Amino acid sequence: MFRITDLIASQAETRGDTACFIDAGSGAVLTYDDLALDVASCQSLDTRHRLRAGPVGLVIAGPLTFARTFLALLSAGFTIAPLDPATTSAGLDHDIRDLRLTALVSDRPDLPTSLPTFRPFDWVRPGGPPRITAVSSASVGSVVLRSSGTTGRRKQILLPETQLLHTAYEIAQHHELTPDDRGFSPLPLFHVNAEVVGLLATLVAGASLVLENRFHHSTFWLTVGRHRVTWLNAVPAILAILALEPPPYEAVRRIRFARSASAPLAPAVLDRFETTTGIPVLETYGMTEAASQITANPLHGPRRKGSVGLPVGCELRVRAGDRTCAPGQAGTVHIRGAGVIPGPLPGGWLDTGDLGYVDGDGYLFLTGRADDVINRGGEKLLPRTIEDVALGDPDVAAAVAVGVPDPILGSVPVLFAQPTNDCGRRDAGRLADRLRTRCEEQLPGAHRPARIDVVESLPLGATGKLSHRLVQAAEADLARQRWASA
Repeated sequence: MFRITDLIASQAETRGDTACFIDAGSGAVLTYDDLALDVASCQSLDTRHRLRAGPVGLVIAGPLTFARTFLALLSAGFTIAPLDPATTSAGLDHDIRDLRLTALVSDRPDLPTSLPTFRPFDWVRPGGPPRITAVSSASVGSVVLRSSGTTGRRKQILLPETQLLHTAYEIAQHHELTPDDRGFSPLPLFHVNAEVVGLLATLVAGASLVLENRFHHSTFWLTVGRHRVTWLNAVPAILAILALEPPPYEAVRRIRFARSASAPLAPAVLDRFETTTGIPVLETYGMTEAASQITANPLHGPRRKGSVGLPVGCELRVRAGDRTCAPGQAGTVHIRGAGVIPGPLPGGWLDTGDLGYVDGDGYLFLTGRADDVINRGGEKLLPRTIEDVALGDPDVAAAVAVGVPDPILGSVPVLFAQPTNDCGRRDAGRLADRLRTRCEEQLPGAHRPARIDVVESLPLGATGKLSHRLVQAAEADLARQRWASA
């Protein structure tokens, strides 16, 4: 069984003192040799600190510190639970109970907890670097993550390193990552995307990755140009902001593609980004239960607008009841494979809860979540249909449509739109009127929102994703703080 330890040792032999991870802010570099020493330093950690009894929580803000701690503890066979480094005391207490953590590793000096807490790598022994030794096959490292919670209570998901590595290899191969590539990932490191698509796929390819703890619009292209980046790991919200103005040529001339994941990408946003930047977008689809990636558009060949692409390293089917849907027919997406946790359906299939269809060539088109469907007097409406119309306006940064109670129809759609920074409160009224016109022109009567509210911001889930459930729960509060309505 190939392990992360073996992978790091192999890359250290061939890549040695070349950069693996780079801190975008400080410019600090972590080499492959550094990683090998980090792994070695963790091999006797359990005997000295007795941390193997249960999951170890990681509360680490520094990108490089997170990367080396995450990989070293995972390689040494620990079960680790990455947590939001900005978590509050109450949030941390909840995480400790919910995940049954037995210890914490943190770079926060003020962490209020009664658990044994260690500074990253304060366990390194003096007297010279340790040697890497083989890891027992019984000591398989695992990561405990939670689903995004956009449709209900967040579920705990245990991902062994074998599953994580399988997906990372598929990502690296599909994206044709090589040692000459340098990615840029400004996504949260406590989320599966940044861990697998970012850290592990980079390690598999022997490439390098620039890390930032969050997206900074004002310095984004400066960072990309300075570090000679060749691919971007992004989400639709980032692409929508970057599409507002052309980047410097020097920053983008080496970039092969921008990868979009974690949320649906509106075709209008894709068009604006590609037109403004000249960078092709690979829209993808994934979930925590699949260790991130499920499908992706091809790097070469047809990239189909509105599609999340073809299955990569897994099987996929679309089902309606007990039958498999024909091409073009909508249903629920099921998946299975070495990168997917075993599902409860016959044959090990996992019901993703996502709705969509495949075309005649096998490309998957997602239409929404089963939980988010709005039932308007018996007619089922998909929020994404409404949201994509709103996102076609360049002044809209984010949009969410939810169903609200109606005494006659049962439920009607309401659209909440968050404007870009360039569209402030003074322009909110005109934006609301413009969105009303767009919906009247582009949507059937039943799909048109009963109300359109322009609000300052929309609530995000724990991993930074827009959440229909949270927006619906906060509908009354959002209505009170709206800038304009139509």
